[in-house]
Amino acid sequence: MAKSPGSSGRGSLSPERILREIQINLLECKVCFEKFSAQQREHRPQNLSCGHVLCLECITALSHPLLRKLECPFCRRLCSVDSTSHCQVLSDLQELLSWNPTSSAPPHRAKGSHGLAAGPTSTALRLCTAFGGWGTLINPTGIAVYESSGTIVVVHDGEKRVVVFSPQGNRLHNFGRRGRASGEICYPMDVAVTPCGYVVVTDAGDKAVKVFTSRGNHVLTVKKSFQMPWGVDTDSCGHILVSDVQAGALFQVKVDYTHGHTLEHQTAISDLQHPKAVACCQVTGNTAVMEHLHEDTYPPGRHQHTRLRVFSKDFHFLYQTDSFSLTLQSTVRLNMSGVAFGSDGDVIVTDSNQGMIWSLGKLQSGPALTPLVGDHLIRPGGLVSLRDMLVILDSGDHTVKIYSAKSDAAPPII
Repeated sequence: MAKSPGSSGRGSLSPERILREIQINLLECKVCFEKFSAQQREHRPQNLSCGHVLCLECITALSHPLLRKLECPFCRRLCSVDSTSHCQVLSDLQELLSWNPTSSAPPHRAKGSHGLAAGPTSTALRLCTAFGGWGTLINPTGIAVYESSGTIVVVHDGEKRVVVFSPQGNRLHNFGRRGRASGEICYPMDVAVTPCGYVVVTDAGDKAVKVFTSRGNHVLTVKKSFQMPWGVDTDSCGHILVSDVQAGALFQVKVDYTHGHTLEHQTAISDLQHPKAVACCQVTGNTAVMEHLHEDTYPPGRHQHTRLRVFSKDFHFLYQTDSFSLTLQSTVRLNMSGVAFGSDGDVIVTDSNQGMIWSLGKLQSGPALTPLVGDHLIRPGGLVSLRDMLVILDSGDHTVKIYSAKSDAAPPII
């Protein structure tokens, strides 16, 4: 389920906006996007044993017909159909709102669609397209975009681990069958595309970095020195940058893509704390790394502390900021997870706590926290900045969402 729209960090919302957020984020099934209904049996909200809520129709569709068990599409916990129960509180809330004459109807979606209608927002970018959803994407973890064509590449937990979409959201093809053999992918964490069109995937299950052509033909597997490869990006020369969460390092791998062999493999940055997301600025050549800090690094609490460090093209330290400092500065409790560079070199981060995307500016003189996206995101993970757009991977509802600064942007796909 999405977080309550009244959570801190969303700013001051009007009553109409709060009602709209409740209707979108609480009163519809996040698998089929159909509105919950106590009157229609197949759309009644049902509690799984893990605490997540789906409609009865989706529970039936996702469960094994004989074992009567299903894997929760959000937390992956195995749940029994027989242990589900009607979520009375959502039915009561829905009935209460139906008596409120000021409540506006939620945006309509056709059955099986995954688009979200953009609502009013004070942030800079507006939702123009959303696609994917459970089934098309299963627990997606990484996203990359071909800058020349706008083609989108996503890695997820499906039978074929890499899915390629057109800029309009049409699935073009997929590859990387589940497994450890040559050309297969065990557990993908992130994906990048090189300037010459190759697809690079970090495989935590096989402790390797795997390179494919744009059509999915296996080129190379690199395992040397990796303990738990996680985030990946490439620089303007096609050199691969890989964070290793267990080794606490950032590696640079230079590859001869034509002949399929490694030219150089070096530790670019060491002494990092659980580095995950990594991004390379195509303008300056700077590299940003997101660290997930130990609990004793900052004051204790239930929130994860993260630190963003930026390095020069030659991997010399430039500047850093962290979630604790940003909280003191803005009173917003950020949980930075993904990172990217804007076309002007600004640092952009995802905030999985608030469901927000923030610009931190250039960071040389300290972060200038500016909200870019604040609507229709549940748990944003990976993101790519592409000209005047942001392409965001939302693991909360297994979708790709594209936000644009253009006022005449196309409406969402529904």
